[in-house]
Amino acid sequence: MDDRGLEIARFQWEEGNRRLRDAEDPSQSMERVVEEIVHELRRRLGGPFMAAELVGLYEAGTDWCLQKAMAVAPANPEAWDAAIVTDAAFARYLREASDYAGGRILSPFERDMG
Repeated sequence: MDDRGLEIARFQWEEGNRRLRDAEDPSQSMERVVEEIVHELRRRLGGPFMAAELVGLYEAGTDWCLQKAMAVAPANPEAWDAAIVTDAAFARYLREASDYAGGRILSPFERDMG
């Protein structure tokens, strides 16, 4: 995974986050779906992880996110919109990457200096 792949993924994820903030969801089902996807990301990636690992998981496929969404909000198909809930969850979980700081990904040099 190169820096361009990471930047493309980050852009998509932040767009999902923006759409989540703008969505009208009185039942808050989208937020519950995002939380469940974040929980599953934590389970899948385990302990400390790097942003590139999260991108790799995203690029490997996110069909499982739709399954989670359908299970969490079975009566609300609007909460299944992957461009919103999946991407927002990945954006949220990126903040926990060991090489993420201050809204950006640290370079290898910066990680070594930390």
